[in-house]
Amino acid sequence: MRFCDKDLKKGGFYATFQKSRRLITQMITPLLIQMEEINPQLKEFIVNYCSKYKIRKVDPCTLSLDTSIDLDLDIVDIEIDLFLAEFAETFRIDQSKFSWYKYGYPTGSASVKVIRTVFGYKAQWVKKLSNRIYKPRFRVSNLQDAVTSGKLV
Repeated sequence: MRFCDKDLKKGGFYATFQKSRRLITQMITPLLIQMEEINPQLKEFIVNYCSKYKIRKVDPCTLSLDTSIDLDLDIVDIEIDLFLAEFAETFRIDQSKFSWYKYGYPTGSASVKVIRTVFGYKAQWVKKLSNRIYKPRFRVSNLQDAVTSGKLV
């Protein structure tokens, strides 16, 4: 690729560099997230909790640190409080300083429920659309941090 002086004056090289940098960052970020594994006991707890309370059938292989508790697993409202209480009891986590002010209380979305019912939740475009409609607030990575530190903040 050859640049002329006119492109450099317009910022063509800089714009091309920025686009390339953004593309590389978007490609590398998911790889970095996938490199860190979920604690096996945490993964087992999530799968057992969802099957025990018949929330959603969860495949342990699909769980990652980026999986959202409220959007992907559909644990919202009062269920999320029960989930956190059982999580804290199982892993002996101190949740005395935990507050929903940091994350925002997950209430779910009626629009997302309709989309899930009609189209399912396995297709990538459904997940992207759901993420645009409802912003996930609580992720597995927050639980992983609590397991390592002993405190849920």
